[in-house]
Amino acid sequence: MMKILHKLLLLLLLAFPATILMKGPLVAAQDATEDEEAADEVTAEDEDDEAEVEDDENTELTEEKEEEEEEASSGDVKASPHADTTILFVKGDDFPANDIVKFLVGFSNKGSEEFVVESLDASFRYPQDFQFYIQNFTALQLGTVVPPQRQATFEYSFIPAEPMGGRPFGLVINLNYKDNSGNVFQDAVFNQTVTIIEREDGLDGETIFLYVFLSGLGLLVVVGLHQLLESRKRRRPAPKVEMGTTSHNNVDMSWIPQETLNQIMLSRRDKASPKRSPRKRAQKRSAGSDE
Repeated sequence: MMKILHKLLLLLLLAFPATILMKGPLVAAQDATEDEEAADEVTAEDEDDEAEVEDDENTELTEEKEEEEEEASSGDVKASPHADTTILFVKGDDFPANDIVKFLVGFSNKGSEEFVVESLDASFRYPQDFQFYIQNFTALQLGTVVPPQRQATFEYSFIPAEPMGGRPFGLVINLNYKDNSGNVFQDAVFNQTVTIIEREDGLDGETIFLYVFLSGLGLLVVVGLHQLLESRKRRRPAPKVEMGTTSHNNVDMSWIPQETLNQIMLSRRDKASPKRSPRKRAQKRSAGSDE
């Protein structure tokens, strides 16, 4: 029994160093593979970052190219550095609805070449986005040649629509011109938001309709009151008139003397006949007394 235990101990002593020696290369190999994997991951991340940067640069370049193409296609024309423009509103900065707005545009040629001023136009735009037109006015065709170191003044007028009163709009005024080389320029002489004011003078359609309606209502009230008064008058009972003794049908007058009856009849005739002068009455009375 003891011999068997000694053999087992010897085997263990011999096997333990061998396992240690064999485990070292395995661990080293595993560490190497892990390091290689980590390095591969880092290089892959670096390559991804470089690819993203390249993609961002490419997208920026494409966006810039698209913007340039859009500007070129839309015909975005700028003003010439050799020309200046000014604007003056004749009636001030008020823009009344349904009324004439007049302004003057001054053009100064500071260069050595002459300019040809072709047209002048104005339009109302949506205040939140000037690309949307609200009211577009007719362009004024000029065709005026401005020599070098000279100035020119142009007059333009427009009428804001009446429904636009009381609201803000973007006003854009453009002056279009070109040089002798054929280069086309456009100067936004005025590009701001203005408020269209409502006109208070004069009578509009709503005010006239209101006056007509009130006049008709007042006439109906007067006619109604008149009809009410007439109906009340018709409903009142007729006043009683005492006829006295004018009717002899139901009255027994046999007991009155004849002379008295004659005097009563004469007095009634006098009342019924036209008025007579006092002299005629006196003559008649004297004649009756003689009889």
